[in-house]
Amino acid sequence: MNMTQTIAAEKKKQFMPMLIIGALFFIFGFITWINGTLIPYLRVACELKTSVESYFVATAFFIAYTVMAIPSSLVLNRTGYKKGMSLGLVIMAAGALVFIPAAHSRSYPLFLTGLFIIGTGLALLQTASNPYISIIGPIESAATRISIMGICNKVAGILASLIFGYIALKDADQLTERLKTMDPSQKDATLQELAARVVGPYTIIALVLVVLAVAVYFSALPDIEDQGKEDSGNVDFSAGKNSIFQFPHLMLGVLAIFLYVGVEVLAGDTIISYGHSLGIEMSKAKFFTSATLVCMLLGYVIGIVAIPKYISQQKALRICAVMGLVFSVLAIFTTKYISVGFIASLGLANSLMWPAIFPLAIKGLGRFTKTGSALMIMGIAGGAILPLLYGWLSGISSSQLAYVLLLPCYAYILYYAILGHRKGLPSKA
Repeated sequence: MNMTQTIAAEKKKQFMPMLIIGALFFIFGFITWINGTLIPYLRVACELKTSVESYFVATAFFIAYTVMAIPSSLVLNRTGYKKGMSLGLVIMAAGALVFIPAAHSRSYPLFLTGLFIIGTGLALLQTASNPYISIIGPIESAATRISIMGICNKVAGILASLIFGYIALKDADQLTERLKTMDPSQKDATLQELAARVVGPYTIIALVLVVLAVAVYFSALPDIEDQGKEDSGNVDFSAGKNSIFQFPHLMLGVLAIFLYVGVEVLAGDTIISYGHSLGIEMSKAKFFTSATLVCMLLGYVIGIVAIPKYISQQKALRICAVMGLVFSVLAIFTTKYISVGFIASLGLANSLMWPAIFPLAIKGLGRFTKTGSALMIMGIAGGAILPLLYGWLSGISSSQLAYVLLLPCYAYILYYAILGHRKGLPSKA
């Protein structure tokens, strides 16, 4: 078999697994990016008083990754990738169903509980799917495969933001004004009607998740070994090591993922509330998360075309980190729609960070890959912590000046792209 035939056979072998994982990444995106709309929606429906309170939506969702990532790796060691993915989908469905009693009782803690359960299922799914897509082929082209998954993720996010924005925030400006003049009983009835808007969508989401869980369980998705194969270009630096903490490039990568997810969530989940704080009507601001995701989508397309043919994963990460720094500064020092536009443009800066950081961090882990992946998934907690810090900073300064939080995050990611990803590895790795 010649080289062309070998490459064609390898791509054919990867097609079905990538199709299935692509469907899972679509689900990730749909569920995750609803949060940008949930934040202003629940602030009205549950009568939340402060920005910090409303950003607990992101905290409840993303903190599950930290709490459940290590247990997820233990589950995967027993079940394998495929059964673990199926179980994760079932857990997510259970979390979606919690939204039904939460809506009927207008209980913010119950909404947060549902989000935490959904995040738990996603932690299991992400712990399985990200290393799977990274090691199913050559590690040098992992960023390309993850970029394809990113397109599935962000297309779903755009659809979720538009659909849920229409359902939940279609008359938010007028409703907010009417609530100010209502008597208590009328106000309670109106808010109850508003809360009930999520029942239908989350019931449908739960049903889809269960169907997909069954489909994945009975699919032909193969389980794969963590150890890289020499003929695929993967490497294994685990020989002679007995602890995951003996890989400095992984530890630094966990912090890079923490900060990356934090800035990604800030760009996507705060932009609606930020635009509204600048005096932009909610009827327009509700589309801003979709704008951020469109920018990310553009970045993924660029990544598929450019990596690794024209630029390496490391260079793409450096470019993205520099863009993040520049766009953050411009967002802080410009006004209204221009400033919002630069926050949305952070989607472009963030787009190739996960596809680059994840494979760089798990490179050479060999038998430690599942555990290393779990640590990386724990880093997703950045999406839980940074929005709260942003909410606190916006309370003591302004919603615009609070974006100064982005600068040290992008600066560290730039460090990881230049030096951090090499720490502890052989000089020629």
